[in-house]
Amino acid sequence: MKINNSLLNFVNGMLVTLPSSKTLTLSWNFGSMLGMVLVFQIVTGTFLAFYYTPDSLMAFSTVQYIMYEVNFGWIFRIFHFNGASLFFIFLYLHIFKGLFFMSYRLKKVWMSGLTIYLLVMMEAFMGYVLVWAQMSFWAAVVITSLLSVIPIWGPTIVTWIWSGFGVTGATLKFFFVLHFLLPWAILVIVLGHLIFLHSTGSTSSLYCHGDYDKVCFSPEYIGKDAYNIVVWLVFIVLSLIYPFNLGDAEMFIEADLMMSPVHIVPEWYFLFAYAILRAIPNKVLGVIALLMSIVTFYFFALVNNYTSCLTKLNKFLVFLFIISSVILSWLGQCMVEDPFTFLSPLFSVIYFGLAYLLLGIFMTSKLLFK
Repeated sequence: MKINNSLLNFVNGMLVTLPSSKTLTLSWNFGSMLGMVLVFQIVTGTFLAFYYTPDSLMAFSTVQYIMYEVNFGWIFRIFHFNGASLFFIFLYLHIFKGLFFMSYRLKKVWMSGLTIYLLVMMEAFMGYVLVWAQMSFWAAVVITSLLSVIPIWGPTIVTWIWSGFGVTGATLKFFFVLHFLLPWAILVIVLGHLIFLHSTGSTSSLYCHGDYDKVCFSPEYIGKDAYNIVVWLVFIVLSLIYPFNLGDAEMFIEADLMMSPVHIVPEWYFLFAYAILRAIPNKVLGVIALLMSIVTFYFFALVNNYTSCLTKLNKFLVFLFIISSVILSWLGQCMVEDPFTFLSPLFSVIYFGLAYLLLGIFMTSKLLFK
């Protein structure tokens, strides 16, 4: 009985009596939408795992078997495939909203959120490889090879992940097991993320998280989260009408170890990082830049200052940062030729310049506005 009461009190504190700012707009729905999509992906992925075979000779065929032979297998596969894109759409919206409203002041919330982002990227990459198509196979070869830049242990780590001297069926099994287990670790971190958020309170459109404008989370925000149903209806309709528009044609060709695609392009949600990687001819520096394109945001947790007169400047810089990220994503799918070979390094510099300018301004705001 004590355990049941404790659990009920915990749920009640998280979903009913939680003090929430009266000024939260629909942009605060992004977090609840991400939770829904995560559960949706776990459910659809579990059903797909029943029929998938992680074997290099059968993986591609079992995907076709799921699509054509398994009852309603096609709909689970289409929803799971497009669900990954839906997840990243709201993940990026959630991150950009956090930058707009300076949510990095909530240090534990911000850092746990970025950790979730990194794990979700890893999860999405491994799921991409499981199809064992031309593009996903060669993407696995390219991305796993990047780990070889790690001093001393790099080549050993790559060989361990490959389970040999190349991407093979053993690598596929390794990715499948991790792809199945990692979402449960993500769920635990998401729970921690929510606990951290509810212990400090959320930021708001007033740029504050004090106790002077609070109402109970339910029923007001439970009702507001119901707007997510509209997003789900749009997602279902678009997934059924345009099931593979966000994919690549090479994903319908079985992996050929003897011939790589002419132009290797990752999924759209990795394109900005891929453009940064390609922009630097040196492999080591390229990998460092790729890693720093995300790790940089951990440094925002070092910001202890908050100056209200900088909010407009913050919004302007974040808006420029979003534009540079979108342009980098476009450049990531362009051929390696002029003028793209010039534009990629240029916008990579702009990307990092805006990120560190934003960080530097708030780190020194006390000195600037004494």
